[in-house]
Amino acid sequence: MRLGLGAAALGAATLLTAGILYLGLQQVASRLDTALASEQRMARYATLSTQVATFLVIGTEAIQTGQSAEIRMDRLDPVVNQINGTFLRLRADVEDAVIAAEELGLDAQSRYGTQSLGLARMEAMLNNTLDGLSADTDDTARLRAHVDTFASSFDPLLSQAVNTEVLFRNATLSSIDALRRTLILTSLVIAGMTMAVVALFYLGLIRPQFRRLDRLRAAAHQIGQEDFDVALPVTRPDEIGQLYTETNRMAAALSARYETVQEEWARLNDTIAQRTEDLRNANAKLSEIDENRRRFFADVSHELRTPLTVILMEAQIGRQAAPEAAEAFATIEARAGRLNRRIDDLLRVARSDSGQLALEDAAVSVDDLLEEVTKEVQAELDNAGMTLSQAQEPGLSLNCDPNWVRQVLVSLISNAIRHARDGGQVRLEAARTEHGVELSVTDNGPGIPPKDQDRIFDRFAQAGQTQAQGFGIGLALARWVIDAQGGQITVTSPVGRDEALGSAPGTKISVRLPDAED
Repeated sequence: MRLGLGAAALGAATLLTAGILYLGLQQVASRLDTALASEQRMARYATLSTQVATFLVIGTEAIQTGQSAEIRMDRLDPVVNQINGTFLRLRADVEDAVIAAEELGLDAQSRYGTQSLGLARMEAMLNNTLDGLSADTDDTARLRAHVDTFASSFDPLLSQAVNTEVLFRNATLSSIDALRRTLILTSLVIAGMTMAVVALFYLGLIRPQFRRLDRLRAAAHQIGQEDFDVALPVTRPDEIGQLYTETNRMAAALSARYETVQEEWARLNDTIAQRTEDLRNANAKLSEIDENRRRFFADVSHELRTPLTVILMEAQIGRQAAPEAAEAFATIEARAGRLNRRIDDLLRVARSDSGQLALEDAAVSVDDLLEEVTKEVQAELDNAGMTLSQAQEPGLSLNCDPNWVRQVLVSLISNAIRHARDGGQVRLEAARTEHGVELSVTDNGPGIPPKDQDRIFDRFAQAGQTQAQGFGIGLALARWVIDAQGGQITVTSPVGRDEALGSAPGTKISVRLPDAED
């Protein structure tokens, strides 16, 4: 409200100044118009003087040459008409001056009215002279007396009228100068008063509010520095005072909240420390378990390899010593070799879980690879009563770790045996694609629901299921092995009718690997 009143006072001062200047300029303009009108009348008097002089010259010449009254009047008519026109314009100018002088009072009007009397006398003298010159007489002395009388009487009247106009003009110019001085003095007074009002407005109202706002800004900065000990003085119920009140309330609320957050943060730090310690202990236990597991696998491998080596040697000796039992000894030797590979697979699985899996890429014949896979899974297929069909392009080769890729394919066929036994069929295919070689295993089982297809490659996704035979590495590890060799493994279920092995939906798992040329 105080700011509004101060602005209104400044606005009123501005309007007052504008009004005074406007009125002063109006007065100056009016008096300038009066001075210009006086100059215009003086110019008309000068024109009248010239016209009267012409009238006297023509009249004198006509009298001296003895011209008749009719000829004299004909020669004087143009000049007389000009003089009458000038009288007419002068009377109009004087009437305008009298009307304009109404604001100046009756005395000013009377002074301008005297000019009308002078004009009337000059017109009367002109008319009397014309009456005398129009008389039909040859008396030159009489006619010259009319002209001389007009000349001697008209000139003083004209001079008086001009002198009066000069006085009017000078008085008007003097009043303009006085008005100018008055306006200058008024402007200086208004300027001084305006400066005083502005200084009072600033020092008494604006500057104190600035100090209050500075105090508010300092409080906001203090709050921004997380120092909530703010107590702004609420001495006025104005807008800034309301801001003070709200700032104090906000600082108090933030202080309480800050204390709560600090307490929660302390409890959180304690909880984190406790959980970190628990996790550290759990990691230590896991490390110990993992170390024991790897040691167990190494011990088992060592303990199994020794008797297997003896079995292999005895089988070889027996095959040579007893030719009639060579086939039986060859079967024992093959089974012992396969068991030896199982032990290698067991060690690889253990190393993969510990992050120590090492792949050895090499050029591998697809025919040889599929032959090894078929031999390894044939016993499981026979036990399950299932048949394995193959379809492969000849001459294909891969760039991969043959032992791990073999184990991946064996694991896929083992999964098909476990989950699609009722279908009775499994197909192993190999074909060249634009991105390498694709190996696929297709079964005639119930398929995989779409909602489960995204998670079958996750580790422990099927942790509740057990494998019927062997050490199958699982789809999670299969995916890791294939990705590590720059390949890709995908699942398709149900299988398209042109690829299906029967009426069941079926599942097709495809492994794409770079060929040996890549």
